[in-house]
Amino acid sequence: MTDPLITLAGSSPGYPARLRDQGLERRYPILAVAGDAGLLAQPLLGLLCSMRCPGRIVLGAYDLSRALRDAAIAVVGGFHSPMEKECLDLLLRGAQPVVICPARSIWRMRTPPAWRKGIEAGRVLVVSPFDGPARRATTAMAEQRNRFVSALAQELLVLHANPGGRVERLCREAAAADALVWTLDLPENAAAIEAGARPTSLDQFARHWRSRVFAPSPATILENGEPKGEPEGDPTIKGGCP
Repeated sequence: MTDPLITLAGSSPGYPARLRDQGLERRYPILAVAGDAGLLAQPLLGLLCSMRCPGRIVLGAYDLSRALRDAAIAVVGGFHSPMEKECLDLLLRGAQPVVICPARSIWRMRTPPAWRKGIEAGRVLVVSPFDGPARRATTAMAEQRNRFVSALAQELLVLHANPGGRVERLCREAAAADALVWTLDLPENAAAIEAGARPTSLDQFARHWRSRVFAPSPATILENGEPKGEPEGDPTIKGGCP
């Protein structure tokens, strides 16, 4: 990677608090980062999608990416599957932070121009827990990377999980660990919902993200992604899913 790299050790001030809170310093002892490491301090939405997804999911994912961009929601992901790459392209056209986690070492990695532009603007961060000669992604590294994304994320949004696939397995693991996992409320996402993801609409999700991430606990969240209660002065926090 031609952009300046720094490393964050588990004892470094800029090391992600979410990883420390989960006791993951030994699993991820050194992080290589290019960009503003301060982006890791804010609530991040983890974005995951299987390599193949149905046409209706593709249309919903495009709309959702635009909604996330317009709501300035900070997103973290590997952006490796075709649909994830399409989402990244849309997100990079906005002004919200994006954290990109390649499934390989980023030392000497060639930086795409759109990434470099975001890094220079202070709104894109590239981070990797892989070190040494691991310069080519493997299936095992992609699975490790997705777990890294899950660990960094305040919540997970699974666009689609193929039944029996790696994303569905991670969805099930995260939900079993009481993480908030969401998916679009479509029949094609039945596997993700059965694995523990909560169905939501893109309108409800984007509108209530900021209220949810600062809620005291997952118990305050309704099934459709809306926070319980109605904060004063916020006319958008009302009603249920349309």
